Formats: sequence, C-alpha cells, structure tokens
Amino acid sequence: MTAFRYTAVTLLVATSFCAHAAPLVSPDRQIEVDVAVSPGGAMTYAVTRAGQAVILRSALGLEVEGADLTRGLTLATSSPVTRIDDQYELATAKRRHITYAANEQTHTVRNAQGQAMDVTFRVSNDGVAFRYRVRGKGLRFIREVTAFAFDPSSKAWLQPMSVAQTGWKNTNPAYEEHYQREIAVGTPSTLGAGWVFPALFRTGQTWIALTEANMDGTFHASRLHTDSAGGVYRLAPPAAPEVFTNGALLAESDGDLLSPWRIITVGSLRTLVESTLGTDLAAPAVAFDKAKILPGHASWSWALLKDDGTYLPFQKQFVDYAADMGWDYTLVDADWDRKIGLDKLRELVTYAGAKKVGILVWYNSSGAWNQTEYSPKGALLTQETRRREFARLAAMGVKGVKIDFFAGDGKSMIAYYVDILADAAAAGLLVNVHGATLPRGWSRTYPNLMTAEAVKGFEFTSFEQKDQDAMPAHAAMLPFARNLFDPMDYTPMVFGDIPNIRRATRNGFELAESVLFLSGIQHFAECPEGMAGVPAYVKALLRDLPRSWDDVRFIDGYPGRYAVIARRSGNAWYVAGINADGAARTVELDLSFLAGRSGTLIGDGEVDHDNERVFNQQPIKAGKTSISIKPHGGFVAVFK
Repeated sequence: MTAFRYTAVTLLVATSFCAHAAPLVSPDRQIEVDVAVSPGGAMTYAVTRAGQAVILRSALGLEVEGADLTRGLTLATSSPVTRIDDQYELATAKRRHITYAANEQTHTVRNAQGQAMDVTFRVSNDGVAFRYRVRGKGLRFIREVTAFAFDPSSKAWLQPMSVAQTGWKNTNPAYEEHYQREIAVGTPSTLGAGWVFPALFRTGQTWIALTEANMDGTFHASRLHTDSAGGVYRLAPPAAPEVFTNGALLAESDGDLLSPWRIITVGSLRTLVESTLGTDLAAPAVAFDKAKILPGHASWSWALLKDDGTYLPFQKQFVDYAADMGWDYTLVDADWDRKIGLDKLRELVTYAGAKKVGILVWYNSSGAWNQTEYSPKGALLTQETRRREFARLAAMGVKGVKIDFFAGDGKSMIAYYVDILADAAAAGLLVNVHGATLPRGWSRTYPNLMTAEAVKGFEFTSFEQKDQDAMPAHAAMLPFARNLFDPMDYTPMVFGDIPNIRRATRNGFELAESVLFLSGIQHFAECPEGMAGVPAYVKALLRDLPRSWDDVRFIDGYPGRYAVIARRSGNAWYVAGINADGAARTVELDLSFLAGRSGTLIGDGEVDHDNERVFNQQPIKAGKTSISIKPHGGFVAVFK
C-alpha cells in the first residue's frame, strides 16, 4: 500500500515579481537546486552537492503546438515548499520496503502570450527530479530544451542508442549495445542516435545517474542527444520509425500534458547503487492480486539449445530440471505454438504443475515494424485479441508471458507497453518484455512486470566471440547503469560450455551474477548437463537462493572494472563480487555490519592446468577482511 503525506515547510519562496526562486534543498540540506529565469526569458536550473557544482546552469522548457514555453518567459509564481513522504513495497527491486522523502516546489512561468507552464522540482537526499505540466486540452508536443550541463573535466559511462530499423530483422532499437566507459563528456554518440538511460557521470567526487520515470502512455520515452558539445547533454526524442503501426511518435494528451519525471541521482557511488529514485518517482501500483506477485528462478532451454529446444520432450526435461533445482518456472520460447501446439502446451502446464513448476510462454509483440517471423505473432496487437489470448492462457494455468520485438520509444509504442501490462495484470499474468525499452519504473506501477531485457545480455555472448570477450567489463557496468533501478533479464550463469564459443569468465564470476543482477524472475542460461558437473554445494546455494531481496548494501566497485554488493533476504546476507579485469584484484571488504557472523564463501579454485572452471568453498568471517578475486573471476559469500 502506498501512503503520501504533504505538509507545508517554512522556506523562502519567490514572489510573482522575482526572476529568481529561493534554492530548494534536500531534507539533509546537502543537495540544492537553484531555479531562475534570465533577463532574456530563459528558464534554467543548477544543482549543487555540499556546495560543489554537480549540474551547471542548464536549460528548461517545452514547446507544444501553439505555445512556445522555451523563451520569453517570466516567473509568475513559486509555490510553498511541500514535504513529500512516500512508502511502498516492491518485490522485484534491491529493497522490498522503500521509503522516499523529498522537498517539492512548483514554479509557474508564462510566455509573452500569457500561456503557462508548471515545472515541479523534488529534492531528496539522493537526488533531484523535475517534470513539466502544460494545462489545456488536445496538447501536442513539439520539442523540449531540457539539458544537463557538466563541467568539461567530467567523465561519462554511456551506452549508445542503436539506430532504429537496423540489426537483425530490423529489430533495433532495444538498448543492446556495449557501454563507452569513462569517456570525456561531450564525446559524440558512436552510432549517431544518442545515448540511452540510465546515463552515468562523475564530476569531481560526485557520481550522477540520469534517467526518467512515470511513463503512462501519453508521452514518448527520451534519450540524451548525440551531440553534447562542451558537456551539455540535451534530451532528444525517439526516431520516426519507433512507433506502433500508424501511431503517434511524440507526446500528446487529451487533457494536461504531463511529462515523465526527469531524474538526477546524485552522491557517492554507494548512494547511487543503494538509491531507489527510479521507482520512487514512478506511479503507485495498479490493482493486482498480491498472492500472484511471485518472483522466482526459471530454467530456459533457448539460451544454449536455441530453436532446437522448443519441443515438448525438451521442455519436459527443463521442467524436471527446474523441479530438481527447486526453481519456480520454466520458460517456453518462440514458435511453441507451431512446434508444441496449444493442446500439448496444456499437457506441459499440467505436467509442470504436478512438480510445482510454473510455465511461462513467449509471444512476438510485433506487427509491421520489423521483419521477425517467430510466432505466436500478431495476437497482442489489439485489446480484443490480447485480452482473449491472456484469458486463455490464464485459464489453462500459464503463469506469465515473455513478449519480444518492440519498436522503440515512440509515444504509441509506450502506450502499447502500458496497455499490455494493464491487460496482463487484469488477467493475473506475469510479464517479461524483451527486445524492449528501459522499463523506467514500470515494475512499481505494474507489480506483474517481473523483468525486462533492454540489455546486451547472455544470448549475444553465445552468438559471437567478440561479445563474449567483452562480457566481463560489460557485466561489471550493469549494477551501476542498466540494473541500477529496473529489473533486468540478462539471463545469466553458465558453468559448462557454450557451443562454438570460448567462455571468457570463470565459474565464480558466473555464480556471482545470480546475486548481483536484479530480476523478478531470474532466467538461468545453464542447461541440465552443465549443472550436473558443478559441486553439490553450488547446487545447494542455487536451490536456496532468495527469490527477492529485502535490502542492499554497496561494498566496493568501479563501473566496468569490478563490483561487490551485499543483498539481504530475511536474516541472510549474500555478498557477491566480480572482477572484470585480466589480472587478479585484491578487494578490501568492510563486512562489519554483519556483526561478527561467520559465513561460507564460494569462489574460484586454483587453476588446474588449463581448467579455469574449478570452484572453491571456504569459511569467511564478518568484519574487515581482504579477498583476492581471480581475473574474470568472482564469488558469493553467504551469511545466515
């Protein structure tokens, strides 16, 4: 249940005669936002942390059809500062019970024609958020001048946006590129289509993550513009092809036009990793039966067997595998309607149910926006057919759907996502979206959204050696960027061989992904044959691995190099670490918060000739200790 409390706070505010509002500060008074309207009529803001500049003075403003609210502006009013207190529960995130506190203020500006725009700011101890509201009817978005200006000495860790209508079967964009790491701000996007959210920056000793949240289907999703000369990053709209067939590209609304929250997470690297701003600013949850919010672990044949595994005998084997591992689901992937069929799917659901394993099934979202042929295809395009399909699945006992191959970030495509999530919620089905956009907080609004791809995940490392070789550094980026706020279906963990690929990681690295990566349903890539070769203590860990987490603590790390994060479930803490470098790394672990507990660490054993896949198990005590992580290695330590 979500609760809000709005109470007045006595702070200085601007009057209608001022062009400069009093700064809005965070509850701990460390972060400050300064909003102003220049003599020339441009609305701007700046952000500081502990008196140091974080976001330099940057532009604000929207233009809608018939109203330019980017220039010639005057500050009409600034509201009293209000305290926001919010509490909510989330089963698919880094923390189950979440509290959010911020100070809020709304500034109203008018152009020379008297047309108005509200800009609402919220400042919390971990960052800043703002959004626009233009009041009226039948409003259509034209452009946005929102910018984020960084000191030119700042560094960035950014993923290029892929070019629409490129890639396999014209399925881009899908947030499936490698990150450009520690580049100078102002570096143009390598693909010329912008940079995706979340976008990570460091200025001085402060880290910043930019993203957005609260996408309700009336607004398009944004990205950072390709060109950022001088370290000034501007919001950019999606490309023309990123739409539902014949649908709208840019925001439009029957009533007020309300933008998503633009989010600036600010602080130490620990602050970012432990922050929940990406869901704090999302809309509260729609109605959904709490008993059906069932995060879990899944077996999945397609990861290693590809299309050859989508047959009933294989799927029964993977159900047996899930049952043996104590996992909750088996995912049946593309073309099940042709290779298995509806009647045999019912048989599989019954077979799995007897073993307490739920069945998830794949769908192709697409209409005319790409050239994919995998099926079922076209069954979700209208509300009538979608609701009929979902009702049929729910009636036979299917637990959820994986839906693939969306077209991008246009307003009509965002509305398609929202409609799918709402209709699946009404049917009691869990959802996993692939070939998809960043969820931007949807897992809070739609508790049935278990996970989303929007990442260059494991499957790419099974196609080409170059992606496998790049994987360690890529994986070490994800806790600091893509997986910072939203669940991520990377489909991790292989201990055996990958057909035609030389694995780049040790087994400890693979095991650590099961804890480091957050996903409401974690689809494990390993197959029964690969799992059969691991020690019993590794299987025991994976059988007992929590389905969701109650708390998080950042231990150590650096984006693209290494990451050590602790997660709590009940009274048990799991500490996981990976080293993406080609040399061993010694990490100092401060585990004093575990109050003298003893635990067990599973990591990489000594290399036996050319065998880099040997596990090792050893005791570990809480407190301050150091651990050596092998090249491309990792570990999981469990304290119960």
